[in-house]
Amino acid sequence: MLLESTQGALAAKSATQTIPIVFMQAADPVRIGLVDSLNRPGRNLTGINLMWAEVAGKRLELLLELVPGAESIAYLGNPSNPVFAESETGVLQTAAGAHALRLIIVNASRPSEFESAFADIVRQQADALVVSSAVSLLTDPDQIVALAAQHALPAIYAWRPSVAVGGLMSYATSLPHAWRQAGAYTGRILKGEKPADLPVLQPTKFELLINLQTAKALGLTVPQTLQVTADEVIE
Repeated sequence: MLLESTQGALAAKSATQTIPIVFMQAADPVRIGLVDSLNRPGRNLTGINLMWAEVAGKRLELLLELVPGAESIAYLGNPSNPVFAESETGVLQTAAGAHALRLIIVNASRPSEFESAFADIVRQQADALVVSSAVSLLTDPDQIVALAAQHALPAIYAWRPSVAVGGLMSYATSLPHAWRQAGAYTGRILKGEKPADLPVLQPTKFELLINLQTAKALGLTVPQTLQVTADEVIE
């Protein structure tokens, strides 16, 4: 079976030790107890470590390139998946500490909570915002992007749809590439290989998108070096 969610993969692990499982995991699969190690996963599970939580620190650093004077960074998280939320929050806390930044943690588990979440972020005087890569926060990118624009808040997201509708920038694992990796592993297992013998794969392709129109509206300068490294620049 092919699984994406953290809770689903952990439940499947508890339910069977014989059915082969290929996962696409957002949180560190070793840290959450899904596999013994990346190189030797053990038993009946293997898959792709999407590193969604791990790259949260990179998102913060990319955002600082546009807002170098920031002292407080807000993190809009999603508590509905506590295992992933804990992992992503921990990564951001470490990254914020390394830059001597105050990290403001605000949660929203459904679109109806976005407005109050942004009101809290503004009340706490955040200079910029990192939006969680949790899927449920991205079901309505227009609303989140509109709120960030309304409050003139520089924000970085995980996925392209947010930048396409006016978000400042996004950075995350390339999902099409990850799906191809998972498909290849599924094929190998169907041909007789054992999950225990297949190391958990790390993503090899990440995507950075920048919206220059939004940067201009916010009065931000996007360094030329960042524009050159971006996979897509919206002008």
